[in-house]
Amino acid sequence: MTKYEHAALKIDSEGSALIIDPGVFTSPLPDLRDVVGVVLTHEHPDHWTPAHLDRILAARPGTPIYAPEGVAKAAAGYEITVVKPGDTVELAPFTLKFFGGDHAVIHESIPMIDNVGVLVNDEFYYPGDSYAVPKHTKVQLLAAPVGAPWLKIGDAIDFVLAVSPRAVFATHDMTLSQAGLGMGRERLKWAVEQVGGELVELNPGDSTEL
Repeated sequence: MTKYEHAALKIDSEGSALIIDPGVFTSPLPDLRDVVGVVLTHEHPDHWTPAHLDRILAARPGTPIYAPEGVAKAAAGYEITVVKPGDTVELAPFTLKFFGGDHAVIHESIPMIDNVGVLVNDEFYYPGDSYAVPKHTKVQLLAAPVGAPWLKIGDAIDFVLAVSPRAVFATHDMTLSQAGLGMGRERLKWAVEQVGGELVELNPGDSTEL
């Protein structure tokens, strides 16, 4: 699993790759010829852009894109396979399970949108912009958001405690200063250590094994 800027992630397995949430804060992704699928958790532009999708589709025409209904509407002109909480998609070598349904509340004045968290191969979980907890699974690696207009670090701590992963790393972090990112990582470190896990510090371009 490789972390890129902000919320963009790439998971490599058996010569194939899955891309998750490449948005406006993410530089053009390298090595797209092995991409077999894309997951977009919701419609906000920090999680997808037409430019990223165009690059992926140019490298691998016909690559399936999985996303909730809101993305299908926002990304008119792209072929989107709509997914919702409870769905499972087999995309060899990846099994994708979707959770949640709603974006975290930013403010009562801002309309709610849909959001799905994705569990990959029953090992890696990323919630998108939510604290949706994947049920009935032992997560090996958790991507935990640490910086957002909707985020309070106490809620992120509770999210890590609820998921109880073997390891966690901070994501959704491009709106933070280095000091803020360090503070967020320290809070995640405390939380994951309470459940016997560890913090993995990943900067853009860094990878970790599952």
